Parts: sequence; C-alpha cells; structure tokens
Amino acid sequence: MYIPGHFREDRPDVLHDAMRRIGFATLVTQEAKRGLDANHVPMLLQEGESGLVLRGHVARANPVWKKSKAPALAIFLGPHAYVSPNWYPSKAATGKAVPTWNYITVHARGAIRWIEDTEWLRTHVGALSAAHEAGREIPWMISDAPMSYIDSMLKGIVGFELAVESLEGKWKLSQNRDQADHDGARDALRREGREDVARLMLRPETKPG
Repeated sequence: MYIPGHFREDRPDVLHDAMRRIGFATLVTQEAKRGLDANHVPMLLQEGESGLVLRGHVARANPVWKKSKAPALAIFLGPHAYVSPNWYPSKAATGKAVPTWNYITVHARGAIRWIEDTEWLRTHVGALSAAHEAGREIPWMISDAPMSYIDSMLKGIVGFELAVESLEGKWKLSQNRDQADHDGARDALRREGREDVARLMLRPETKPG
C-alpha cells in the first residue's frame, strides 16, 4: 500500500483499536489456478500462542479454504467520505483544489491456517457473537439456540487463523492541507452528517491514540 509520510499510522495501539472497532475485513488470498481471491468476513483480533492473530470463518462450501495456503492479507476499511474542493477556503482564493477521499485503513499480513475442529469453531463463534452483542440490552448468546442446531450450523463452516506478521495503517484525513482547508473539510463533513469521519480529523500531532 502506498502511504505518504503524513498519512502513515504505525502506533500498534491505534491500529489494534481500529481493527477491533471495524471488525470486518476483506481477506485476500492466492490460489494456484485462480490467482487472487477476495472474501469479506468478520474477524476478531486476539492473542494467539505466538502473538496476535486474526480469527474468522468461511462457509465450508467456499473453496478458498481448500486452495489457499499462501500468506494472506486482511484489509480493514474504516469510515470514509468524499471531500469536495468547495469546502476549502483556498479554493475560493486561488481555484487550485481538486476532489479527494478521506479514509482510514489497516492492512494485516501473515500466514493463514484453516481449522475444522468443532470445539475451536464453537469457541470462535461464541467469542465473535459476544464481541458484537456486547452492550445490547439483551445480548444473544450461543447457548440461546438448541445445541443440536448449533452443531449442525458448525458443520457448515471452516475457521481460519491469520498470524499477524506485519501491520500497515493509512489515516488519510486532510493532514496535507493547511489548517483552514483542513477545518473547512471537517466542518463540512459534520454538516453532512459524517461525524464518523470528521471526528477522526485531528491534526497529525494530536491523532487519536
């Protein structure tokens, strides 16, 4: 991924927090015959036996788990929004401005292994549900469903564990603009209801940590 210096985010705690908050990623793998393959799945960032891992699952009918054994790439895309040049005060003064896009993303690379063990899958599905049900007034739990039903559903999936060997973060949030243009874009995004992007638009020296 191309990352100019002013857009680079490499603080582990910020990257880990973003991955956990986003919770959904594009899993890119390599197959011998088909070449690149992409699947979109929820993932959990957790501590493994030898460091951080991303855990998820795919449908057993998906051929990716039988054919992809090479290192994989998980792409987490966070809040993103179009930025109009009309929001920059400098555009009114000089006309020298073009449209762009603001976004955050984290790329995680590492070896992937596929897991068919039923108890591993049960634990994983329980943890995945708990993570996304947290905070709800009545959170759903795997024990709410009949055991026989859960057993049958587990037979239809295959798990995976991607060992996180490297992380890259890109926070493209108008850091390359002067203060007036930066604030103009942030304020306009708020007016358009895009507080999810606007709240991330802190100056580089005060990025969220």
